[in-house]
Amino acid sequence: MPILCVGSVALDSVETPFGSAERVLGGSAVFFTAAASLLSPVQVVGVVGDDYPLHELGFLAARGADLSGIETRKGESFFWAGRYHFDLNTRDTLETRLGVFAHFQPKIPESFRDARFVFLGNIDPVLQLDVLDQVDAPEVVACDTMNYWISGSRDALLELLGRVHILMVNEEEVRQLAGEPNLLKAARWVQERGPDMVVVKKGEHGAILFADDWLFFVPGFPLEEVFDPTGAGDAFAGGFVGYLARAGALAPQDLRRAMVYGSVLGSYVVEEFSVNRLVDLPLADIERRVVEFREITAFETHVSAAEPV
Repeated sequence: MPILCVGSVALDSVETPFGSAERVLGGSAVFFTAAASLLSPVQVVGVVGDDYPLHELGFLAARGADLSGIETRKGESFFWAGRYHFDLNTRDTLETRLGVFAHFQPKIPESFRDARFVFLGNIDPVLQLDVLDQVDAPEVVACDTMNYWISGSRDALLELLGRVHILMVNEEEVRQLAGEPNLLKAARWVQERGPDMVVVKKGEHGAILFADDWLFFVPGFPLEEVFDPTGAGDAFAGGFVGYLARAGALAPQDLRRAMVYGSVLGSYVVEEFSVNRLVDLPLADIERRVVEFREITAFETHVSAAEPV
């Protein structure tokens, strides 16, 4: 079933110790859709300038992604440039130009408003709330946010928490939001304000899903080569929500599998710059890596209930 995705559609210039790429596809909506559309149809809402190479998004349309919600305005597209350090865990922002994205006001097409699954990319919480006012009672709303909104638009973000089911953030963000250094306590603080679940992304170290009375951890999939970590978190979200939409269920076993698919899609996107690795990625390769993921994490215990651990 289709997923409504609202977020940034951007151009990136990226430098890493292993190469560089100039003005390539970027933005939260693009990375999310490139991953999620491998598993489920996606409806995209965003804005670009008249300099944006929309034809390069053709691979998404070929998969069934509906890009009719991307508005083109006169002016420059959102542009970001950054340089990663050797460990790829830290980066320096070299330039940010919001362009037409500075005045983005999401307009949800009528045909998108009955989406059962909604992903709110990393945009102003005021705009995320406006999106929810335009859709018809979605069953699952997942959203992302960042430090800038946590400190600069906190009241709107707290209001938003009361209307979403899944919050997806990194370690630093959830600690800042809750004012709590302990991840478990921070996640519980967030859940008390609305979301049923919190997914804490830990970069190359995996992710943790905090549910009502249980949690689930997935490691990052081990890779020999990583070229560009840009968009890995959005690709993770795409794999996670994409699998849930494909399954059409939120049982614990579905959520656990969704976490694995998120980790797998995040592992693929970092193997090349931009979304290049996801353009021609066969579903069979994804399923093969899911099986490999199971093999490297499964184990058996021979401890009986009567034996001391």
